[in-house]
Amino acid sequence: MKRFIAIGLIAATLGGCSAYGNNRVANGALIGGVGGALVGGAVTGRTSGAVVGGLVGATAGAVIADQTHPQYGTRNCRINRYGERVCYRY
Repeated sequence: MKRFIAIGLIAATLGGCSAYGNNRVANGALIGGVGGALVGGAVTGRTSGAVVGGLVGATAGAVIADQTHPQYGTRNCRINRYGERVCYRY
């Protein structure tokens, strides 16, 4: 178990060292997978728990990273005649 934790920490540390500028989803999946595997292995005490935790964490990490990317573009907001804020993205 100590060996697994050490490998996971090394992988998480090196996950951010990427030559590409926009690997947000891949990095999110890597960090989520390692974190999920560590938690799943620690909670269940089994390899199968670590595998399932890693899969769930990788999926969640990729989805969260994809949904929280910065929004680029011009956004124009105004208040309509009903008092509601209306925004348009160009």
